[in-house]
Amino acid sequence: MDRKDFSIAASGEVIRVGRPGSGYDAFVPHPLPPRIEWTDDLVRSLSAADRAMGRLGGVGQTLPKPHLLIGPFKRREAVLSSRIEGTQASMSDLLLFEAAPSQEPHVPDVREVWNYVRALDYGLERRTTLPVSNRLIREMHARLLEGVRGEDRTPGDFRRSQNWIGPPGCIMEDATFVPPPPERLAEALDAFEKYLHEPSGLPPILRLALIHYQFEAIHPFLDGNGRLGRLLITLLLCSWSILPEPLLYLSAYFERHRKEYYSSLLAVSQKGAWNDWIAFFLRGVAGQSMDGVQRANRLLQLRGRYHLRVESARASALLVQLIDYLFEAPAVTVAQVKQRLGVTPRTAQAHIDRLAAEGIVREATGRKRNRVYLADEILYAATDDSIDRDSIQPVT
Repeated sequence: MDRKDFSIAASGEVIRVGRPGSGYDAFVPHPLPPRIEWTDDLVRSLSAADRAMGRLGGVGQTLPKPHLLIGPFKRREAVLSSRIEGTQASMSDLLLFEAAPSQEPHVPDVREVWNYVRALDYGLERRTTLPVSNRLIREMHARLLEGVRGEDRTPGDFRRSQNWIGPPGCIMEDATFVPPPPERLAEALDAFEKYLHEPSGLPPILRLALIHYQFEAIHPFLDGNGRLGRLLITLLLCSWSILPEPLLYLSAYFERHRKEYYSSLLAVSQKGAWNDWIAFFLRGVAGQSMDGVQRANRLLQLRGRYHLRVESARASALLVQLIDYLFEAPAVTVAQVKQRLGVTPRTAQAHIDRLAAEGIVREATGRKRNRVYLADEILYAATDDSIDRDSIQPVT
């Protein structure tokens, strides 16, 4: 890390660590909040993001069964957030793994993506008894790295050694960014946690932008910082009651604009370019909120068509329940359907066969035993990115 890249307007201080001539430079961010320059562009961006978020929140409040959409949404987020860090597993890989985790072979990265879902579920449930805090962050981190790459890098514990950010395989001397040294980490994390809890006059969406930057600048773990920083966005949206359900996820936007995502974060550290980062973040909130509205409507319309198809055929109420279950988990096994509907294996298979005959599910493994059935249209409705979501404008 070259201290010459950091101007006097930087959002923290560059410090020298170690002995003169043999040490290294590291960056320690100033405590939040920074001074915000309220330009007309920033106010317009904030207003657009707020309106779009309101639309998405309205969808969450009016859904007859909000949990039907949460499953596909959060799994898409897990795939895309993990992809930013280099994984290759797809949504279908994740769904097939969840339906039959003991079956081999699996895509090597899929367990990492699955851990993302587990960490998010844990955080959403745990926040009812424990506020979003450094302790909760550590507990989520332990689940994020359990049994995958990085499990040897102290899951659930803040780092006690120096880490750095740069091209794959680079050494510290070639790093783009070196976060606070271990001896300054507790101080930075204490200030971070204090900001999470203290009252603020800033709009909550803007605070999220500040918090996401700060977490990434502190980089408190040896691995998993990016994924956990993005998890925190969803967790805080629900904890602060900005959204009634976890329906907004920004990783699709960050993944599409990966270069700008990283450069905007770095520019805050080097130049104090808060407004540019906040504007980038707010554009993501606006675009992904409207994406969420459209994606939710697409899934609801599909569910309505499926209901009409089976109801017109005088199907049992259990078949309708199975359709709704597919919107929670678009890949299922006979054993899962048996347990969910409370029926015998034979009846569960008969209901699955009925949906297969309707073209709603297909057998995805080619096996004679331990089969997994996938609802392709639900998967497509949840993951299709053929529309340029950045062009979607919030409705006033």
